[in-house]
Amino acid sequence: QVQLVESGGGLVQAGGSLRLSCAASGGTFRSYAMGWFRQAPGKEREFVAAIPGIGTMTYYADSVKGRFAISRDTAKNTMYLQMNSLKPEDTAVYFCAADSRGTMVLRTTPHQIGYWGQGTQVTVSS
Repeated sequence: QVQLVESGGGLVQAGGSLRLSCAASGGTFRSYAMGWFRQAPGKEREFVAAIPGIGTMTYYADSVKGRFAISRDTAKNTMYLQMNSLKPEDTAVYFCAADSRGTMVLRTTPHQIGYWGQGTQVTVSS
């Protein structure tokens, strides 16, 4: 059973930066593709970024390309999301997710994702 714990959310002004972390435990870290999703009030949860268990290919939603960067540190069993040039529309609860079947599941069938964190709030003021 994999446990995921997010941290790093908070309140930031537009144009600012935040780095989210997702600490994983209970599984072999490299066995899981991992990703970030977000959910704003009144909206559905949406894909933000994904990274495979092994390899360097990364995937991003169009709305965050060029501003966000996903990475993972195998030695620390932790995934990160560096968020720069934040906009008010980035305000949401951010969730990390993991699945052993790869990034395709994260990107295309989120309802099938095996593991989710509890979420961390990101608020961007204008």
